[in-house]
Amino acid sequence: MPWTYQLGRQYGLATDFHAMTHPSLPNYLAIASGSTFGVRDDADPSAHPISGPSVFGEALAHGRAAQVYADAMPAPCALTDSGRYLVRHNPWTYFTDERRECEENDVPLDQFAGDVRSGHLPDAGMVVPDGCHDAHDCSLATADAWLKQEVGLAMSGPDFRSGRLVIVVTADEDDGSQGNVVLTIVVHPSTRGVVATTALSHLSLSRLYSEVLGLPPLRGAASAPSMAQAFGLSLVR
Repeated sequence: MPWTYQLGRQYGLATDFHAMTHPSLPNYLAIASGSTFGVRDDADPSAHPISGPSVFGEALAHGRAAQVYADAMPAPCALTDSGRYLVRHNPWTYFTDERRECEENDVPLDQFAGDVRSGHLPDAGMVVPDGCHDAHDCSLATADAWLKQEVGLAMSGPDFRSGRLVIVVTADEDDGSQGNVVLTIVVHPSTRGVVATTALSHLSLSRLYSEVLGLPPLRGAASAPSMAQAFGLSLVR
């Protein structure tokens, strides 16, 4: 993944960033809410209805904007798999107290480009690749090209150029061979050639969402090491 590798070298790379567990779903829940809720499988939202706030719901409840952009999703907040869309990679769909908000703000990826160009990216956002673009069913070269397209697009917009946007590229889990250490890159105008050696995790990413929002971190994220501190981020709200 040469483009992604060079991006990390140019901006910020975490060398000790751990996923929480296996399989995929609990890692996404941890990112979105600071907890895995004891989930140990990839079942859809009907099997794992979760109460309480996500970072996206937390943002909306405090007058901020939140948006998830899901690749190949057939309709907003789709609750079941469809083609290459995998609901287990779209964590907001599991939070039953925020279902209405999810239906309004968890949208297909088609909307992303317009929001980038208009400078209206949300205060808390997530872009989710489909089962090909995440390199699960397709090659690393395909994933690298997709990241170049979507991350490159985000970097071209006014939100990034103004310093308002922090971009984090990460993986949900490893393939079982690396102790669940996962690729994690932080891209922001204030990070240049940063190598973060702090032991971080998906709970740290959840905490970063809340730090960007200026709100208390959720659940286990409150005690997780700070990504903002590890990368020396200058957060502009």
